[in-house]
Amino acid sequence: MNVEKRGVQAADIAGDLELMKNAVKDAGQLALEFFGDRANNIWQKNDGSFVSDADLALDKLLHQRLLDGREDYGWLSEETEDDLVRLSKSHVWIVDPIDGTRAFLHDRPHWVVSVALVVDGVVRMGCLYNPVKDEFFEAVLGDGAKLNGQKMLINGQGDIEGATIISAPGRFKSDIWPTPWPCVESFMVNSVAYRMALVAANKADALLTLSCKSDWDLAAADLLVRETGGVVSDHQGGELTFNRKNTRHPSVLVANRELYPKLLARTELVAASKRTGCSHN
Repeated sequence: MNVEKRGVQAADIAGDLELMKNAVKDAGQLALEFFGDRANNIWQKNDGSFVSDADLALDKLLHQRLLDGREDYGWLSEETEDDLVRLSKSHVWIVDPIDGTRAFLHDRPHWVVSVALVVDGVVRMGCLYNPVKDEFFEAVLGDGAKLNGQKMLINGQGDIEGATIISAPGRFKSDIWPTPWPCVESFMVNSVAYRMALVAANKADALLTLSCKSDWDLAAADLLVRETGGVVSDHQGGELTFNRKNTRHPSVLVANRELYPKLLARTELVAASKRTGCSHN
C-alpha cells in the first residue's frame, strides 16, 4: 500500500471516530432529558421487549448524525426496520440507541448508548456511553480501548473459584451443569453491552449469558473487550461475527485470557436443549 493511500485511510478512520464520539455523546445527553420522565411513552414490541419515545428519539438523532455525509454507509439498529441493503455495503453502522431499556425505564443507571462501525465484516471502532455514570468507553481496532480517555487493560483473576461473574441470578446453581461450580460471586445488570464494558474495566472477572443477543447489543462492546486483551465468544467458543443476514447470537462468554479457557471448558458442555432458545432473523 502506498503512503498516499495509508494517509487517506488514516484520515477516514479519524473522521469516522470523531463523528461517532460526538454523536454518541450527544445521544447520551438527549437520553438524560428523558431519564426519569414519567411522560416518556412506553410500549411493548412484538418480541416482548419494551421501547419508548426516548429510544426512537435517540435512534433518529444517531441516524441523522452518523449518515450525514456518509450516505454510502449501511445501517443496522434495534429501533429501525432492517434493510438488507446493508449486506452490500463495506461500511455499516451498528446501533443500539439505549442498550438496557428496561433499566432506563426503571430509573436504574445500568444502560448505555452503543455504536459500532463494521468495515468489510470486521468491527473497526466502537463507543459505549453511560451518561448517568459519566462513563465513556471507546475502542479502535489495533489501537486499544479507553474509559474516559484512560487506557484500559483487562486483568481479572485467573481462577474460577472466587471469581466475580456477571450472570443471571442462580445461574451457577442451575441443574443444566454436568458438575457443580466452585464458589463464585455473581451480580446482574440489564445491559449486556454495559456488562461487557464492566469486565473490560476490571469491575468484574467475567460475563456469561445463555440467552440470545443481537448485533446491536454486542458489536461495540465486543471490540472494547478484545482491545483490552480479553476474549469474547459464544458459550461453545464460537467467534461473534457481525453484519450477516442473521443478526442473532446464541450466547456470550467474556473473560481475560487466563480465566476464559477454564470457563469455556464448563460452558461448552451445556446441552443446547437445556438452554434458552434463540430465534433467528
